[in-house]
Amino acid sequence: MGPRFDLMKVALACLGSPVSEGRTQEILQLLDSIYRAESGRILATLIHLLGDFELAEDAMQDAFIAAAEQWQRDGVPQNPRAYLVSMGRFKAIDSLRRRARFDPFDERTAKQLEAQSGSIGVPEEACIEDERLRLIFTCCHPALAPEGRVALTLREVCGLATEEIARAFLISPATLAQRIVRAKARIRELRIPYEVPSPSELPLRLNTVLQVIYLVFNEGYYASCGVSVTRTDLAVEAIRLGKVLKHLMPEPEVAGLLGLMLLQNSRHTARTSSGGDLILLEDQDRSLWNRDEIVEGLSLVEQALTSRRFGPYTLQAAIAALHSEAPNAAATDWAQIAALYRVLARAAPSPIVDLNRAVAIAMHQGPEAGLLLIDALLARGELADYHLAHAARADLCRRLGKTAEALASYDKALTLTRQEPERRFLQNRMRELKN
Repeated sequence: MGPRFDLMKVALACLGSPVSEGRTQEILQLLDSIYRAESGRILATLIHLLGDFELAEDAMQDAFIAAAEQWQRDGVPQNPRAYLVSMGRFKAIDSLRRRARFDPFDERTAKQLEAQSGSIGVPEEACIEDERLRLIFTCCHPALAPEGRVALTLREVCGLATEEIARAFLISPATLAQRIVRAKARIRELRIPYEVPSPSELPLRLNTVLQVIYLVFNEGYYASCGVSVTRTDLAVEAIRLGKVLKHLMPEPEVAGLLGLMLLQNSRHTARTSSGGDLILLEDQDRSLWNRDEIVEGLSLVEQALTSRRFGPYTLQAAIAALHSEAPNAAATDWAQIAALYRVLARAAPSPIVDLNRAVAIAMHQGPEAGLLLIDALLARGELADYHLAHAARADLCRRLGKTAEALASYDKALTLTRQEPERRFLQNRMRELKN
């Protein structure tokens, strides 16, 4: 499953036009920027209009190539996203016409799309009519396998790479890709409509939708690979979707998730140096934290907790609130954080929750207590390829003066991480221990 946007094809389209090299580069940069900011919404709208994932993906690719050629000649349209949606639909109809020689069904579909094209405009963004959220709910249809719902949404709607999603689930990319293939086939087989579920059906899909938004935010807040610690576009999009969802469904756990994202995102500026290096929570300049996001996040967490109908996202938000309220690292209430992780482990069992609890216990009771728990976790095998587990073990060994063990664990984490700032951080720690 390759990328939906082939920059090389777009570049070749640009090169085929008789314009200056500077203008070509300008159009390429503009299209790349539009793709990063708008491709999710463009694809979601095309899937809604065309009713088919593959057709919509190919149509969006063709639309970007057409834009590369036409915008150099005629200039950039006033509304690029509307142009790309309209061009994508046109390209889809054209593709179906070509295929109609072999399949009469494609001819019927092309005629239906042509008939609609005069009466259906580009949908406006407004609450439930947000196309991206509409498609997330469609991908979370209860007829699909639970693991397929999340994988399909993250890949096709939110644009995460197969490898990124696989790392979040601690599975192989090949296994993840098969989940996506099966989910698409199921949608075609059952002819699942691309529509917003009725109010009575919304609660059935809420948990999966919350999980999807949370995973998108996580990838934005702490990128699984690449040259930056964060992917701001994903974090901002997840928060936007969370606000749309809260307006649609003012449930306590929706408020809890939105509060969690705002509290975590409030630390964005303080998490990296001017050179892009990772800064740990305990070393961050807390005056750089976004107070507006903290105030809004704390209010949402309080709403969710007082309802007494909250779940795992609200519990995580409560933990984030304790960090946000501490004036400095030394004032952090690690005892309460460890207790909340114990409750969270019962509500939503996960080896990563267990790892976070072990770190909290280490901060409260001492590194030896945390190290025993992390070693037990690693012995179970579930986190054997999770770099943060080995990095956490290395840090506790370092604090205990177990230099050889710390170096071995840092080295293991270094072989597993795919994020450049993490690599630099781990290498610096190893150099410090060797000196």
